[in-house]
Amino acid sequence: MQTKDTYLSIASRSDGLFKDNGSRFIAQAWPVESEERVKEIVDGLKKEYHDARHHCYAYRIGLEGSTWRANDDGEPSGSAGRPILGQIDSAGLSDVLVVVVRYFGGIKLGIPGLIRAYKTSTADALAHAEVVEKIAGKDFRVSFPYLSMNAVMKVAKDLSLPQRDQSFAADCSMVLRVRLSLEDAFRERISGIEGLSFEEL
Repeated sequence: MQTKDTYLSIASRSDGLFKDNGSRFIAQAWPVESEERVKEIVDGLKKEYHDARHHCYAYRIGLEGSTWRANDDGEPSGSAGRPILGQIDSAGLSDVLVVVVRYFGGIKLGIPGLIRAYKTSTADALAHAEVVEKIAGKDFRVSFPYLSMNAVMKVAKDLSLPQRDQSFAADCSMVLRVRLSLEDAFRERISGIEGLSFEEL
């Protein structure tokens, strides 16, 4: 069975908006690949919209979407972060953060109203996003003698492996990006090259 190694994300930031009884819900969807990046964006938006009542967010990261969080930021439990995450999931996306900034309009919306507001503003932001396919993979550093260069390059070309950090001297090394569905083929072919060693980064 072939390994699943593609998933959907968004290309760049997109925005959404929902208004109800004077409250404004400003949604921003961002592509993210780490929790550090999530923190940077959330902290930045808290500074930018410092006069807003709530900065609720949810994210899902990784091929299987196994890294995730839903944060209500002071709204009643389950009324903000979960509906945001639900929209990310129903769009089938990962490596996505959605932050919804709420300006309170003076009239309480109740939990059903809040759920609808966070859901709708998130859906609006995601509807404006450009969806892209991402390929999950691993980086391998390969080190080899100069004489094995052609053999290594042939494997890289045959499997269409992106290369970086190349160093070509008497001893050569480079980092190859291998998509998950090609990992077995890569390991098998690279292991047959004389004098070569490799490690997963």
